[in-house]
Amino acid sequence: MGAGKPATIYDVAARAGVSKSLVSLVLQRSPRVSQQRREAVLKAIQELDYRPSTAAVSLAGTRSRTIGVVLDDFRNQWFVDLLTGLREALQDQGHRLVVADRFLNTGLDASPVEGFLSMRVEGLVIAGEPDTDLAIPASTPLVIAGGRLSIPRADTVANDDRAGGGMAAEHLLGLGHVRLGFIGASSAASAERRSGFEAAVGAAADVAVTILPGEATEDAGSRAVAQLLDDHPDVTAVFAANDVMALGALSELAARGLRVPEDVSVMGYDDTPLAATRYVGLTSIDDRSVEIGRGAGERLLARIADPGLAATEVLVEPRLVARRTTAAR
Repeated sequence: MGAGKPATIYDVAARAGVSKSLVSLVLQRSPRVSQQRREAVLKAIQELDYRPSTAAVSLAGTRSRTIGVVLDDFRNQWFVDLLTGLREALQDQGHRLVVADRFLNTGLDASPVEGFLSMRVEGLVIAGEPDTDLAIPASTPLVIAGGRLSIPRADTVANDDRAGGGMAAEHLLGLGHVRLGFIGASSAASAERRSGFEAAVGAAADVAVTILPGEATEDAGSRAVAQLLDDHPDVTAVFAANDVMALGALSELAARGLRVPEDVSVMGYDDTPLAATRYVGLTSIDDRSVEIGRGAGERLLARIADPGLAATEVLVEPRLVARRTTAAR
């Protein structure tokens, strides 16, 4: 080994007098290794200052203990709690998460999924709406977390968005609002939330809707509520498809000199950490993303253990978190 050259798994195996496959078993904490050989490998790792490569471990052994997670967009704080739940479910089994953002990779030829497959991950979690043309081998365990578009042989763990939309309607109707607005984007989750909202309102109130194509961003929320109020200035309460769009709505309302909640009540969806801050105090529907992440991790572990399991869909019940951006009319 040359001066300054990082040690490899082969160097560790040679120093310890074992095979590279046995080194991989030690790195995976396998109980099949004798104490004497384990100590020899650990001593060699320490002496060589070896930093294991996930790819090398998986090539030398049988399991990588790595789970690939593909997110729609790191800018959406919904994923913070989702990843927390995933980690809670997977860490006791010795799995590590590797996360990629599909939004950041839009300019690249290779998709994050292809990168994960080349790493020989043990399973994949698609957080959000999956692409319908995903090319994932049937042998790779797959779970959809938070999205509602089904993929053959993949488990789905998601929030019951339609029920959450109904909760939002019941909250605003209970406050006496009869001129309601909904702002959303072009996603399956947004469509489900709108559907539940409108169904719960029924004939009890009027609902004006503005849907913008593209991502559910803060800028989209600002533009959507501007269009909504230009077309329907009598709206007194706005339900946004997610918290990020709700923040954009709050910004636009402030720019127009409208007070929240005195003039217009605003509520979002996801109950992200930002919504809970004292400065924002956004009323929101908690999608319980920690539970979604935990459930996705549990389903993935089950599928890794038994690839022949039938695909299942698990819907997590949302809950209302009322704060200071909504008030009685």
